[in-house]
Amino acid sequence: MTLGHEFGAGAACLKCKDKCEGFELHFWRKICRNCKCGLAEHDVAMNSEENKKVGKLFEDTKYTGLIAKLKTDGLPSYRGNMITISLPVTYEWAPPVANKYLAVRYIELLPPEKRPVAGTEGAAYRRQQMARQLPEHDQDPSKCHELSPAEVKQMEQFVRKYKDEALGVGDVLLPEEMALVQAGGSGGYARVAVRDHSASTSSCHHCQQPMRLGEPAVYAERAGYDKLWHPACFVCCTCNELLVDMIYFWKKGKLYCGRHYGDSEKPRCGGCDELIFSNEYTQAEGQNWHLKHFCCFDCDCILAGETYVMENEKPVCKPCYMKNYAVKCSACQNAVEPEAQRVSYGEHHWHAEPECFKCSGCSKCLMGQRFMAVQGFLFCSVECKKKTMA
Repeated sequence: MTLGHEFGAGAACLKCKDKCEGFELHFWRKICRNCKCGLAEHDVAMNSEENKKVGKLFEDTKYTGLIAKLKTDGLPSYRGNMITISLPVTYEWAPPVANKYLAVRYIELLPPEKRPVAGTEGAAYRRQQMARQLPEHDQDPSKCHELSPAEVKQMEQFVRKYKDEALGVGDVLLPEEMALVQAGGSGGYARVAVRDHSASTSSCHHCQQPMRLGEPAVYAERAGYDKLWHPACFVCCTCNELLVDMIYFWKKGKLYCGRHYGDSEKPRCGGCDELIFSNEYTQAEGQNWHLKHFCCFDCDCILAGETYVMENEKPVCKPCYMKNYAVKCSACQNAVEPEAQRVSYGEHHWHAEPECFKCSGCSKCLMGQRFMAVQGFLFCSVECKKKTMA
């Protein structure tokens, strides 16, 4: 058994390169302690973990149509991790359809940079979206940080609800040749080959453009089989990203990825990235936070009642700001405090005070005056510049 904090330990960061000493999981933030990037940005083999996550997501579903589909097609995953459909191309994932033409054509209709071809940016994109769209901590209380028994119960009810009411997997079919009809009274679904004479006039539910005969379309059973999408249009209504492995959540006439379905149901903590199941939480800077997680992004000190600064949309305490983020005054070389007024020109900064923002030649205060800046020096006139720079 591998502990959560051991998985991926030491892996190189693909984004930060040598700046990161190797992946080290923060004990509740879901990011690397060294570089602040997520696990998906590190060089970690994720196939086995993704299989487990997808399996966990679809276990114990009560949706009879989905059960029938899973029994026929299997889980929407890898069938041996890699799928070779048409040599020499190997896909990390392909839709589980019997017709290989449909599977290959489906992938060809995706944007080139998003096709899950092994070893390409498309494969990396898919892995990142798997982590982003289907966070484990949205489906498994054991992956969350210190939930109370009441919060665990609420989360289990939340998971039960989306499995019963929203979760689904897209079908790839030819619109003019295939349709799904509900088998009367059986509680299951049967796939029936028909000639749909209206198919030539069908339009994509997302872009409203017509579907082409002979081209695969994506159906979502939760939405009803009167709706269909182009492969590149089967996207989340919030982030507009391709729904990874065609896993969707259907709510009030819209497709969501797992993350944004969760966001539509519960507030999400800006600190730990988990959904909040407690009645008590705080709101700051346009985000929601567990009370214990409104902390400095650098040192984890609690910020309630303390001065903080937002850096890259993350709260930072004043000492960490002064140490890691504050700019230096070009005149006195001291860090500029967050509450202090300052003047910036290009890459140079000054305290907005007479002692610092003054002519380098005659020491005249330049507050509210015209000035010129040369290599970090300030001048009130061409004459002062000539005297000083000579």
